[in-house]
Amino acid sequence: MANAPVQRMSQLLAKTLRDDPADAEVLSHKLLVRAGYVRRTAAGVWSWLPLGRRVLANVERIVREEMDAIGAQEVLLPALLPREPYEATGRWDEYGPELFRLQDRRGGDYLLGPTHEEIFTLIVKDQASSYKDLPVILYQIQTKFRDEARPRAGILRGREFLMKDSYSFDTEDEGLAQSYALHRQAYQRVFERLGLDYRICAATAGAMGGSKSEEFLAPAEAGEDTFADCPNCDFAANTEAITYELRPVDAADVPAAEEIPTPDTPTIETLAASLGVPASATLKNLLVKVDGEIVAVGVPGDREVDLGKVEAHFAPAAVELVTAEDFVGRPDLVRGYVGPQGLEKVRYIADPRVAPGTTWITGANKEHTHAKNVVAGRDFEVGEYVDVVVVEEGDPCPKCGTGLKLDRAIEIGHIFQLGRKYADALKLDVLGQNGKPVRVTMGSYGIGVSRAVAALAEQTADDKGLVWTKEVAPADVHVVAAGKALQTELALDVSQKLAAAGVRVLVDDRPGVSPGVKFTDSELIGVPQILVAGRRAAEGVLELKDRRTGEREELTVDEALARLTA
Repeated sequence: MANAPVQRMSQLLAKTLRDDPADAEVLSHKLLVRAGYVRRTAAGVWSWLPLGRRVLANVERIVREEMDAIGAQEVLLPALLPREPYEATGRWDEYGPELFRLQDRRGGDYLLGPTHEEIFTLIVKDQASSYKDLPVILYQIQTKFRDEARPRAGILRGREFLMKDSYSFDTEDEGLAQSYALHRQAYQRVFERLGLDYRICAATAGAMGGSKSEEFLAPAEAGEDTFADCPNCDFAANTEAITYELRPVDAADVPAAEEIPTPDTPTIETLAASLGVPASATLKNLLVKVDGEIVAVGVPGDREVDLGKVEAHFAPAAVELVTAEDFVGRPDLVRGYVGPQGLEKVRYIADPRVAPGTTWITGANKEHTHAKNVVAGRDFEVGEYVDVVVVEEGDPCPKCGTGLKLDRAIEIGHIFQLGRKYADALKLDVLGQNGKPVRVTMGSYGIGVSRAVAALAEQTADDKGLVWTKEVAPADVHVVAAGKALQTELALDVSQKLAAAGVRVLVDDRPGVSPGVKFTDSELIGVPQILVAGRRAAEGVLELKDRRTGEREELTVDEALARLTA
């Protein structure tokens, strides 16, 4: 086995901190800064110090090995990209303010790439002319950019981040399904090797487009995604992607709709209290503007509208809540008393819970007046059904009906069957077996490489510091010289012997640093094995500590070398 270098902390550019950074909000942010892995350069922009770069490189290596194993070919594309391809696909505008746009000195428009579907499509268009050139999978590990409105959580949510993005190109949908399956399996191997706890969840495609989409989510308190997990079956999905079937009910015996006086009841809470009915018996109608046009969104009164789902449904159109000014000159819209019946000039969408035949108490479009026995499909029509409610704990599983469990998670990977969206926009064709042009179908697959580091820190850290898994850690063993000359000499000698056997060693040989600080730092830095040359160094006895379990044992030098090189 090749010699591994010994990293001496006396020469290492890494300053540990006793206190959490003042701006740190989540555990990974606090610990990665305190342990000397990263430093903030600007809002949402981070520098990786030597220890951090080692961890990041290990994640890259694992990702690269698994991508190579499925036959993917690595390339490196520019981060500075021209406007035209993104304009052709519509994403120059669809990305909105999160896209970094800039101009060169001649006034040419460019962007800093958030993802590279367009550019990969053009590369394949240039290089592939026949069905014989496909299928092909290309990937890169590259810095991406996103102009976050509020960068937060350290490297979890930055303006600049490292990502593996890969793209598959096939001539048939069956080939796309196979490429998708290859990536799905490769991602499972990547995250298992990293030591991450993860869930594969159904997801929405968002600005990426396409049909099938799945996320790889790492459960963590710091997560910005919420996913639902069924305790009874294999269903798991991001709450943004959960859909329910429309289940009409029989309303033949429901009396005609009837207006009832309800003074001073402009909210669901006041209405339900006044009539002595549960909020679930009422129909809430939220008004939004979609590119300036007012749209009403109907949901049961005891549920909240998920504006993110509404925005996703109408994307790329801009969605915003109505204001008091929007009611001016609109006698058909009575604030606090809007009902779907009689809304002739307003588009009406509703959640599937407002199915045909369901009966409601809702606004009568008159001041201080509501209507009861209002039946969907009889008294009003729903223009379109869209799952728009905020999913709650205990909602039925769409697959088996069991109450769902909700948890927070960090998105660490996302895979998409894009289909022909980008190939259509950029006219990516190859000659088929019959000599006629065939439109290529694509897949897009991403792993957040820098985000995976933060996710692993979130999941594995304890109250003492970071606890890295073996494949990711910046070293295999952290050798600590307690302080005296004899202890330092032994620590350095053992470190050289371990390195000669191919073991990656970080040795704390800092002069003038107390044993207590060195021990604290060894736990903060989080290398899997800690080997201490301490009080019994003169006898040639070392203490080996497992960072994860805390288990300790005393070993002779030969025993320690045998254990750590096995």
